[in-house]
Amino acid sequence: MVQRALLIVLSLVICGFVDAKLPEIKPTTVLTKMKEIMQMHASQRELNPQIMKRTLQNYIEGMDPNKTYFIQSDIDHWIEPSDSYLDKMLNDYENTDYAVFDQIHETMIKAITRRYGLEKQIDLTALPEKVNPKDLKDIDWVSDEQELLDRIAMFKSLEVDTYSKLDDELKDTTLQRIAKYRTSYEEKYLQVDPTQRQQMILSNVLKASASALDSQTSYFTPDEATQFLINVQQRLFGIGAQLRDDINGFTVVKIVEGSPAESGGDLKVKDRIIAVDGEPVVGKDILEVVEHIRGEENSPVVLTVIREEGEEGKKEETRVDVTIMRGEVVLKESRFETSFQPFGDGVIAYVRLFTFYEDPESASSKDIAKAIEELKEEHNVKGIILDLRSNTGGLLTQAVGVTGLFISKGIVVGIKDNTDAIQYLRDTDGKAVWDGALVVMVNRASASASEIVAQTLQDYGRAIIVGDEFTYGKGSFQTFTLNGRMNEQVNPEGEYKVTRGRYYTVSGKSPQLVGVKADLTVPGVLSEMDIGEEHSKFPLENDSIKPNFEDDLSDVPYSQREKIRMLYKFDLQPIMTEYTDHLDQLRKNSNYRIEKDTNYQNFLKELKKTDYFEEDEQEEFGKNDLQLMEGYNIMKDLILLQN
Repeated sequence: MVQRALLIVLSLVICGFVDAKLPEIKPTTVLTKMKEIMQMHASQRELNPQIMKRTLQNYIEGMDPNKTYFIQSDIDHWIEPSDSYLDKMLNDYENTDYAVFDQIHETMIKAITRRYGLEKQIDLTALPEKVNPKDLKDIDWVSDEQELLDRIAMFKSLEVDTYSKLDDELKDTTLQRIAKYRTSYEEKYLQVDPTQRQQMILSNVLKASASALDSQTSYFTPDEATQFLINVQQRLFGIGAQLRDDINGFTVVKIVEGSPAESGGDLKVKDRIIAVDGEPVVGKDILEVVEHIRGEENSPVVLTVIREEGEEGKKEETRVDVTIMRGEVVLKESRFETSFQPFGDGVIAYVRLFTFYEDPESASSKDIAKAIEELKEEHNVKGIILDLRSNTGGLLTQAVGVTGLFISKGIVVGIKDNTDAIQYLRDTDGKAVWDGALVVMVNRASASASEIVAQTLQDYGRAIIVGDEFTYGKGSFQTFTLNGRMNEQVNPEGEYKVTRGRYYTVSGKSPQLVGVKADLTVPGVLSEMDIGEEHSKFPLENDSIKPNFEDDLSDVPYSQREKIRMLYKFDLQPIMTEYTDHLDQLRKNSNYRIEKDTNYQNFLKELKKTDYFEEDEQEEFGKNDLQLMEGYNIMKDLILLQN
């Protein structure tokens, strides 16, 4: 549980508005981009006092998300603004006057100075004991300096208590890394260059304004836009090395298979990078260093590294220059993985999809189809487990493609935009890659495209959904201004994604706010966490449309319907009841196994604890993925019941 505690601490200490490279924007850019965003938005079409109030809230909380800088009196008139103040702010905003945000920035500078003084008063030997991280979430602003001092001490206690469980070397490095991160964050506000200060304020205004429309609309600085695209496509141009900030340099902790770093062979795991192209990087932000290492395809980058060589006990450090030609790096292991487990005279195939991706060379639906065909050729596949746990989504078209691997033909998802027009996305090839026993694993972090696949397969009765009781609940779709074509340049003013509307599966239901309900609830590591769209700021409401299993082709122009009907409207995926007939027995078997499994019961007790750090009270429950193990058991039961 130390690792879990460490993750909680890191999530609490990381601050809001941080970026290695500021966008090239002017005051007029903010208003122009906001108007562009609102023209496309699902419901928020113009600026109004409510949006201004949300923007102020976002701006202040983005600066101080843990509420360890500001005191309530510092920000009272911005957190609870009067109607007249909001009217004036709206008028100023529409005239590209952002003086209010400059005032908040000045207040933050004073708050940073105050915190320096308070930090000196903290006695590390007399910190509060047994701080529960849950007590530091969803907290109010403090009312005076003493309360602020107490809160900072609580965070310090949580850090010290967590890192005391690490070995001394790792503890010291981690604490230094956090201190460096905080110092770097504060220095961004304290810097005096007027141009950079204005760009920082304006980019933060855009972030706060865009996210005031709804929880999924966002403005990205250029670096953030690049990273967002990498997360969607799981590909980039660079060298393919994962780094860790070790204060005295950036240590290579992993080299991606098939990457330029691996094919060159000169860079080694544990090498500590101290310079890039001759420029020292020690002390810099890791995002800045990573951005420097990335670059155009077939361009060289020279890494100066410190390498330990020699036998254990006689190792010496040497300085080495390593030249690597940048190239395309495909993060295959972050896209999907497959395996199988023997069962009877065949196997149960396992496919885990981490994201719904597509690039000029590959796509999640094509890659999974190929993997399933290979498994079928090599084994007698009796069932497939499709694991979408913690898959937060990706491309809508790939959600349709992946669903189409398991149904014959028919509607997968309907989307309704800001005009209230409904467009249906269909699988039309008429052939399922796999039409046998299918279990889809989900958890609280399964979102967006994952929810489309899970709910559509559930609608058709084509799969049994297993996992946490509900998924994330993101039933909206967004447009991203950067589509990721080869060599497409990121706008130096930044990019944005905007919520265009909601999506609905063939049953007419949308998972927005409510998520997809599992057929069989099997608790996992996220089951007790407050994760989901319902816990986000300013989410869209839930909605529904009429079911369309027969597909009335209502979104197809009338003149083309008859032709489409002749080519498409046969062999539509029927609603299956085969799995439904077995659900009661499957649920009974699963509940019995979980209740009788001592490891699982200890695991569930651990999840429900309010104090994560009482090591002596923790019972050993093993390191296996218990949720997935029960998913396999359910699949085995299903296969036996079908036979």
